[in-house]
Amino acid sequence: MTGDQSALGREEGHAALRGAGGRGRGRDDGPEQESGRTELDLAAEACRAACADAGIAPREVDAVLSYHLNDSAPVVQVARALGIERLGWHNDIAGGGTQAASILGDAAMLVHCGLARNILVYRALNGRSGKRMNTVSTGPQERYTYGLAGPIPLFALAATRYLHETGLTAEHLHAVVAQSRQNAKANPRALRREPLELADYLSRPYVCTPLRTVDCCQETDGACALLVSGVLDGPRVRAVVRGGGPGCSSMDRAADVTAIFSAYVAPMLWEASGMRPSDVDVAVPYDAYSWLVPRQLEDFGLVARGSWGRTCWSGGTRG
Repeated sequence: MTGDQSALGREEGHAALRGAGGRGRGRDDGPEQESGRTELDLAAEACRAACADAGIAPREVDAVLSYHLNDSAPVVQVARALGIERLGWHNDIAGGGTQAASILGDAAMLVHCGLARNILVYRALNGRSGKRMNTVSTGPQERYTYGLAGPIPLFALAATRYLHETGLTAEHLHAVVAQSRQNAKANPRALRREPLELADYLSRPYVCTPLRTVDCCQETDGACALLVSGVLDGPRVRAVVRGGGPGCSSMDRAADVTAIFSAYVAPMLWEASGMRPSDVDVAVPYDAYSWLVPRQLEDFGLVARGSWGRTCWSGGTRG
């Protein structure tokens, strides 16, 4: 979504991030602990916290959006738990991690079109004690000789090709993981804040080469929510784009098996936002697997193809 500030007032189509809430665990709980609660309880608590952060009551919400893979509480149940009596637009989107941006874009479009004033966007799951994401089917590719039974083998095969083409090594993947730990150090909600030296990284077991356990995102129990508003002040949602094409999730028809979503959406984002890579101060790439970070930085034009290793060692990245 794009918006011309001279043409649209705050109440006429400008979506803002007004509130945030979560149901997570602190450092002492550990990522392996179970929540002991239903996804509905987790979602409702996170949504109430987002509303409180925004300074509104849940009954003032008129749209609710979420995404899941049949591992969460549907939006109508969450709306009922929150006491929302008149629910307007609501939707459950099927999909995984990248849908987080999709529902944020949907919320912004609802504001832009005048269909909602305050929208709750949430994700809740018992990702460790309930349905495990690493067991999700990769579809037809499981029938091929690659043996891609789940997302980790699929992304590991693509990572092997990517490292071969770029000359990146395990040391570079360690740099991604170590920087993530450093970034999380001051966040009390972060589950992995302890430093990770190279020797410790190299000692961690492989899940599927070249990806070790620490290269993969955590499977945890918890929930988070955002309150997107068209009538309250907050950081503006400037541009959201959605797109995709053949890549590592469709290797049977991809010219480049290392391609991911950023290869397709990066040009769209620059066009929609009217910005360029040199305008970016902070990049927060999706880090489901460590190698996706340098790949996205390349796709978005923040580093040159194949140069991320030198950039990394020179201290030119922090993300």
